[in-house]
Amino acid sequence: MTELGPTPPIEREGRVHLPVYARQPLVITRGEGCWVWDDAGNRYLDLVAGIAVNVLGHAHPAVADALALQARTLLTTSNLYYTLPQLELAEALLARSPFDRAFFTNSGTEANEAAIKLARRRGHDRGAFEIVSLVGSFHGRTFGSLAATGQPKYQAPFAPLPDGFVHVPINDAEALRAAVGDRTAAILLEPIQGESGIHPLTDEYLIAARQAADEHDALLILDEIQTGIGRTGTFFAFEATPVVPDVVTIAKGLGGGVPIGAMLVRESASALRVGDHGTTLGGNPLTAAAALATLRVLDEQRLMENATAMGGRFREGLQGVVEEGLATEVRGRGLMIGLETNGPVARAAMARARDEHRLLVNATGDATLRIVPPLTISSEEVDTAVSRLRAALATVGEDDWPR
Repeated sequence: MTELGPTPPIEREGRVHLPVYARQPLVITRGEGCWVWDDAGNRYLDLVAGIAVNVLGHAHPAVADALALQARTLLTTSNLYYTLPQLELAEALLARSPFDRAFFTNSGTEANEAAIKLARRRGHDRGAFEIVSLVGSFHGRTFGSLAATGQPKYQAPFAPLPDGFVHVPINDAEALRAAVGDRTAAILLEPIQGESGIHPLTDEYLIAARQAADEHDALLILDEIQTGIGRTGTFFAFEATPVVPDVVTIAKGLGGGVPIGAMLVRESASALRVGDHGTTLGGNPLTAAAALATLRVLDEQRLMENATAMGGRFREGLQGVVEEGLATEVRGRGLMIGLETNGPVARAAMARARDEHRLLVNATGDATLRIVPPLTISSEEVDTAVSRLRAALATVGEDDWPR
């Protein structure tokens, strides 16, 4: 009798994990810089970077060394005690921003939950509880952040969600002004919508949001989970706009691949008091050490400047793809780029890029490819990525439309 070999990882995973992910048929075993390898030894150029997480690339030695040293020193103590890495990280983030207070979480959705609670706590005594956010937004999957998310496909299976959330169209200042009133506790916006396809908010819209918040004593909260940590060429995306928010939430790239999030708050918005909120593991020494290392490398290697330069090179190359008729539009800023495909073929292009050209790119919908590579990407890697993506797009068409 022929002996069967070991069960493949994909089959094994199907037996043990909740089926909540539409995983691609790829088992990644290691990474270095902008490249990853699968369990068969194939190498892929990675334009996903953990969904905008690996800002320093995969397995950056500075993060690895910081983790190793901190793991041998102190892992976690809860937030019942003071720890130096958390304190130093708070100081580092506040020193490079207009904010006065920090609160650390384990993820982006938790950072947004903290911001929602902060806004409601601040507005509680005057009966202000509504959060105004945008159609097409994505703020997370826990109940508060899910209620703020303006995408019914994520919300419908979990109704009824918490009430008090109002959604208005993107870049429609009149609709925004009409929705903000005395019951509004906060306006919650992504400077560039990520999950819905890389849609930037205009400066005029952000100014209108700032004015509406001020007129009604509401907070302006910017969700920079995806746009922050240098991805758009500035540390925060709002730095390239005329607007300063009262609160900003960050996560994803903050830990260079290690899970950590934060809410940064101006003193005038600092409404939470002892016992109002908390977390056991948020800002623990291990993740804080990784974040400190990430910030140091971000500055030392001038990666925000690289994001601007390589983002421009990427968009220029992709504009050529558009002019060749293989796509219809390029959007974004820095290394947060969306490419609109010719019809609903983004997922087919993603699969061709992966399987035939060893390029990892993310489809955020039927017709948009999201490009969020490590901020360390080189000009040669950008050119390689454009070439491989062009080749993948050249092979898709109406036969690949969803049926």
